[in-house]
Amino acid sequence: MIAMDTLTQYAVQYGMQAVVAIGIFTAGVMVARWAGNLAQQQLDRHTLEPPVRLLLVRVVKIIVLLFTAVIALDALGVPIAPLVAGIGVAGVGIGLALQGVLSNVMAGLSIIFTKPYRVGEHISLLGVHGDVVMIDIFSTTLMHADHSRVIIPNRKIVGEILHNFGTIRQIQLTVDVAYTTDLNQALAIAREVLAMHSKVLKDPAPTIGVSALGHPAVTIAIQPWTAVADYGSTQGEINKAIMERFRAAHIEFPPPAPAAKI
Repeated sequence: MIAMDTLTQYAVQYGMQAVVAIGIFTAGVMVARWAGNLAQQQLDRHTLEPPVRLLLVRVVKIIVLLFTAVIALDALGVPIAPLVAGIGVAGVGIGLALQGVLSNVMAGLSIIFTKPYRVGEHISLLGVHGDVVMIDIFSTTLMHADHSRVIIPNRKIVGEILHNFGTIRQIQLTVDVAYTTDLNQALAIAREVLAMHSKVLKDPAPTIGVSALGHPAVTIAIQPWTAVADYGSTQGEINKAIMERFRAAHIEFPPPAPAAKI
C-alpha cells in the first residue's frame, strides 16, 4: 500500500509535467520540420552549393530541437543551469575527441565557399586525379579514368597545391615522321583530322606544329582541346585517324630504333 501511495503521489505530482514536456517536445519536432522546409525554400532561391544548403537546413532543425528540448526539460522540473554547464563540459571533450572530423568539416566549408573546384571539373592533387563527382562537408569524391572512386578527406585538400583543369582538357599527342616528309602536307592532314572530329573543340583552337628535330625523325605535336568526359576516347580516335590518313598519303614513318645490344 505504501508503494502504491508513493506511485500515486509521484504520478499526480509529475504526471502532468511529463505530459506537458512530451507535448512541448512533439510540437518542437513539428516546428523543426516546418522550419527546415521553410529554410530549404528560402535557400533554393540563392546560388548555394547543395552541401551548404543541406548543412544550413540541418543547423536550423537542430537549433529548434535543442531549444525545444530545454523548454521541455524545464517544464519537467529538471534544473537547466547545471545541465547546460554539463553539456558545455561534454562538448569540450567531444570536440577534442573529434578533432579530425571537425577539421574535415571546416575544410569542407572552406572548399564550398571559396570554390577552388566544382562538380564536373577535372582536378589533380596529392598524386591523384579525376573528375569531381561530389563535394560534401567531410570529403571530396573523384571519378578516376578507370571508373574507380577516389575519396579524399577535405582536410587533406586545403593548403595543398591543386591543379584544376576545369571542364576541358588539352590532349598531348606526338607523331614521328621521316625527314623526307613534306611537313606542310603532314600538318595540313593533321588539321583536317581535327577539324572533322566532332569531339574536338573549335575554341580554344588546337595547336599543331613541329615540336622536335630528333634522330631519326621529325616530331609533330598535335594538341587539341576536348571536354573532360571525352578525353580518353578522343585521344585514341585521333591517333587512329592520323595514322590512317598518313598512310593513305604515303607519309613515311621513321624506322624503329635498333634494339640495344646486351
